[in-house]
Amino acid sequence: MRVLVATAATLLFISAVAAQEPLNPTWESIFNGQDLSGWQKIGNEKWVVDDGAIYGEGVTDKYGYLATKKTYRDFDLRLRFKCEASGNSGVYIHTTFEPGTPRVIKGRQIEIDRAIGHHTGGIYGDGKGWIVWPAAELETVIRPNDWNDMRIKVDGNRYITHLNGVQMIDFTYPSPAATSGVIALQLHSGGDGRMRFKDIFVRDLSRTGSEPPATE
Repeated sequence: MRVLVATAATLLFISAVAAQEPLNPTWESIFNGQDLSGWQKIGNEKWVVDDGAIYGEGVTDKYGYLATKKTYRDFDLRLRFKCEASGNSGVYIHTTFEPGTPRVIKGRQIEIDRAIGHHTGGIYGDGKGWIVWPAAELETVIRPNDWNDMRIKVDGNRYITHLNGVQMIDFTYPSPAATSGVIALQLHSGGDGRMRFKDIFVRDLSRTGSEPPATE
């Protein structure tokens, strides 16, 4: 018998999920904590696995991405991230890249930036600029020098993001340019980004199954 040990915070999170969503789609780990299986590097930035986490570091002045090989449409994603430098980052959704380059053809970015007031949890569109950002009183939810929990739910043209258990946005996009694509972790151009990501789980909203696994 396998015994899963969960912290009180994790148990509260799982209880909240169960209370809000009677159908419990299966959560799938898309990062195994050991290597980058299932992921592909886009661009020339550094992406490695270090101490059980994905570590990304800007080594050029260009953008860099680590993208899933699988495409997603409607999904629920949760992960943990830590900013180790002042560079901007984000999680791209419904993304398509120009072949052989880090140029985004279609996609939207869920913002990550450890600086207070830089709209972590908001949505930025390439070629469009800011689409929606959190209310001013939510700008301090980010933990600048520690691990943060992020959740991104996409259901049709509705986007809901949470940061550290706090809902940041609930936005219905009238006419999104893309409704499916890869999920990608970003390093902003400039060469000063250093990011860590771990505990990455996704679920297909059309499937049913078990609760998310407990993590430390």
